Formats: sequence, C-alpha cells, structure tokens
Amino acid sequence: MLNTGRTYVNLKSDMAEFIELARCVLYPKIFARSTDEFCTQSTTCRARALLTDMLGCVYDSIAECQSTVNRLFLKFSDIRALLETDIQAAYEGDPAARSKEEIMLAYPAFEAISTFRMAHELYLMGVPLLPRMMTEYAHSLTGIDIHPGATIGSHFFIDHGTGVVIGETTVIGEHVKLYQGVTLGARSFEVGQNGELVKGNKRHPNIGNNVVIYAGATILGGNVYIGDNCVIGGNVWLTQSVEAGKTVVAAHAQINVG
Repeated sequence: MLNTGRTYVNLKSDMAEFIELARCVLYPKIFARSTDEFCTQSTTCRARALLTDMLGCVYDSIAECQSTVNRLFLKFSDIRALLETDIQAAYEGDPAARSKEEIMLAYPAFEAISTFRMAHELYLMGVPLLPRMMTEYAHSLTGIDIHPGATIGSHFFIDHGTGVVIGETTVIGEHVKLYQGVTLGARSFEVGQNGELVKGNKRHPNIGNNVVIYAGATILGGNVYIGDNCVIGGNVWLTQSVEAGKTVVAAHAQINVG
C-alpha cells in the first residue's frame, strides 16, 4: 500500500542516486571516487539513508523501512556473487570484450542487469513501486526492459541489448545469452468477469540452461518452455515449447527471379 501522505517529487532523482551509490558499494574500485574506509562508510550511509527515505513513500512504519534496508544490504554479497558470473559470461561470450572493467563501465547489459539484481531482491521482499522504478530507470538508459519480477539465473549476458524485453513471470536458467530485440513476453492477457485484466498469473516463457536466443526473436506464453542447450534463431516467433538441444530457425521466403 502506497503511503499517499508522502510527496513523490524527489523520488525519481533519489532512485537514480541510490542505484549509483549502491553500485559504488558493490564495486568501490570501479565506481567509487575513493576506496578509503571513510569514503566507503560515507557512501554506504548515504545509500542506506536514501533507501530508507524512499521506502517511507511506500510504508507507513519507520521500523518496516529500516528492516527492509537491512535485509537488502545483507543481500549485497549474494548480489555481487551473481554479478560476477554475469560479468564472466559477458567476457567469455563477446570476443570484443577486452577486460571485465570494460564490461562494467561500457556495456549496457551490466547497467541493466546490475540494477535488476538489486530491484529483484526488493521485489521478492514485497516492496511496491520502487523495484519497478529501478528497472525502468535502467530501461531508459539502456533500452533493456527487465521486469523486477523475472527470475534469472547466473551467468546471464545480453549482447548489444537494445530492445530486449523480459516480462514479469519469465524464468531464465543459467548460462543464457540474449541478443538485441529479443522479447520474452505474454501471448495474451486473461480477463476476469469484471472485465479487468487478471494479474499475477504466469504469462511469460521459461528458458532453460545454456540457451542462446538471437536478435529479434519473440517467445510468448506462460506455458512455453525452451529446453536446455537450445538455439533460437533471429526473428523467430515462438508460441510453443522446444525440446532440449534443438535449434529453431526462421523459414526463408522463396524468391523467384524471372
């Protein structure tokens, strides 16, 4: 339940600052201005204070705000461990990558995935509004749209990234690689008796382990499962499951030159 008694004027700017500070806490040697103890503590305190204040917009209880902040920061070591696998996947999956630092500083995938990993933890805690704002902020910067409710395993890499859409109930396994323009979406939306959309049901596909999905592919539906070790070709449109180990490519139109 949103705390409607609070103002939301600075919420978006505070959110952007929090994401940057949180990334500094996760990787001080890469993103922080200094790695000395005072600077690290100052950054952490500022990040915690910002998050506490933002949570005040969605919770009435200060104790609940502080508890959520503590729970998220206790998860930072797990978040960093997952991000390390994502960085490794990018380095191993892109021959253009010269260093892990390049991936963290220059690749839109790291921007989007690192924000998603933090937002996902808040989503799992049941925090309203803020997780979605975080991933939409990353979306605005990168063109990569990942709903914070998606479940994404380790070693995840999005190459190039522009136009990628990953829906709320998507489940992605480990060692999955997506290219630009991939959509993991819903085939249709169930409507209740009152004419309103039914929310919370499984609408988006399941992607197994060691799957590669090439540019422009669209996979739709909550009952769709792409098995382990599959390759989905560019511009493929899928609304049905694919067995493990299969390669799916788009049909080529016949062109007659008379």
